[in-house]
Amino acid sequence: MIALSARLRLWMATEPADFRCGIDGLARRVWQALAEDPFSGALFVFRNRRRTAVKLLVHDGQDFWLCQERLSQGRFRFWPEASPGQVLAPHALAVLLSGGDHAAACGLPPWRAIA
Repeated sequence: MIALSARLRLWMATEPADFRCGIDGLARRVWQALAEDPFSGALFVFRNRRRTAVKLLVHDGQDFWLCQERLSQGRFRFWPEASPGQVLAPHALAVLLSGGDHAAACGLPPWRAIA
């Protein structure tokens, strides 16, 4: 199980990925398209072209984990379109995977001054 905690670094690939490739293909895409290290322990999120499935790739220090969610009906309508790789808060991923708009889900900022 992947815990979506505030300490988790989360990268979203805004361009669709080829879901025929497995762990090695997605790790290569992390190196090339996102310019990140797939062994860093960050969670990398990819979508297919039709926006009906999402794959999560994470390295836990020993092994890679690849998880997939496929919708039986409908699409992921609210997907980030900004940059090649976008950093999101973990609560935004939870909203996105449940079919909601991650931009409209205003959570607390990750860092705030303590009085």
